[in-house]
Amino acid sequence: MTNITNQQGSEPLSGQSSNRRGAKLWVGIAAFAGVATCAIFFGPRLLGRSTVQAAPPSLPVVTVSEPLRRDLDSRLHFLGQFSPVERVELRSQVGGTLTKIGFKDGDVVRKGDLLFEIDPTQYQIKLSEATAQLESAQARYDLASQELARAQTLKQTEAGTIENVEQRASEQRTAQAAINAAQALIRDAQFDLDHCRITALFTGRIGNHLVSVGNLVSGSRAGAGSTTLLATLVSLNPIYLDFDMSETDYLAFEHERKKEKSKRADRVEASLSDENGFSHQGTLNFIDNSLDRSSGTIHARATMPNDDLLLTPGVFARIRLPLTTAASVLLVPDDAVLPDQSDHIVLTAGPDDVVKPKPVQIGDLRGGLRVVRSGLSEHDRVIIGGIPAAAPGSRVSTRTGTISFGSDQNRSSVQP
Repeated sequence: MTNITNQQGSEPLSGQSSNRRGAKLWVGIAAFAGVATCAIFFGPRLLGRSTVQAAPPSLPVVTVSEPLRRDLDSRLHFLGQFSPVERVELRSQVGGTLTKIGFKDGDVVRKGDLLFEIDPTQYQIKLSEATAQLESAQARYDLASQELARAQTLKQTEAGTIENVEQRASEQRTAQAAINAAQALIRDAQFDLDHCRITALFTGRIGNHLVSVGNLVSGSRAGAGSTTLLATLVSLNPIYLDFDMSETDYLAFEHERKKEKSKRADRVEASLSDENGFSHQGTLNFIDNSLDRSSGTIHARATMPNDDLLLTPGVFARIRLPLTTAASVLLVPDDAVLPDQSDHIVLTAGPDDVVKPKPVQIGDLRGGLRVVRSGLSEHDRVIIGGIPAAAPGSRVSTRTGTISFGSDQNRSSVQP
């Protein structure tokens, strides 16, 4: 019984062991298949990524070119502002009620035109009083003269005395002094009466009136007291153009001016903000006698004709001073000149393709390019493209470009 039982129990145990071995076999096969699949799909990507990461970084590419050399006449550029040759604040020298305004605000008035009129009644009364005093003094003088003549006649006939003659002569001189005083009062009254009419001292444009008809205005002959400002008058033709030169520009201008020694050395050209060309011509007529120590500049002024009255005081203008005839200068694209605090720099590529900044002194724009006065040589390789990627001291990859001269915006091009 026992043996039979053991044999029956052993058969199930053998079947379970075989099933477990089969299951492990299938699990191993599935795992191997999964690893192989992952290797097939993800292996190239992992290998490619590691290859990219291992490759060294590429150098930034910039475009370089030697500065363009051209023969151009030298010029200096400034910013100026127009101002009137003559400017006057219209104030009355007599007081009274304003009775008339003889212009419209902003009119161009001519010399001698009536601008304001003050009630003259009180000054006419004053003139009449002075005239009456003159007539009274003249009558006393006539009487004194007649009495002096009679006294002199009596003295010659020994019927009069010397003392009587001297007294009559004194009375005549007193009467003459009274005449002189009355005449002075008349001139004084006439002065006040004449200045009740305020006229234009010169031809120009008048501003708006600051006092209306009916207002009481105060005046002062010497201008020392309180006076009422009535309006402002400025001249227009010719007109001044004021500007300031730096010390460097002033010295360059003076050196060239001495070489030129002609009217061309004092020629000034101006352009308004809405104009492209320098169509306004003038003459330099004043340079101050010293530099301003606070700004390091010297004040200069030109006189410009203004027949069409287009130029207005207070308007800004670009100024150009032609200095000499054609001279050789270096030109680079304006975009290649970078500001560096108060100076300017140009990035260059050295023989080893290392970026090196060079401080430069610049001039005006000519043909779409910037004039470089100093700091560059004609064999420097100036970076004209890819400037944001060119850090000073870094190595770059260079390709050759060209700089084009002209008024168009195509300032630089790259050779294929």
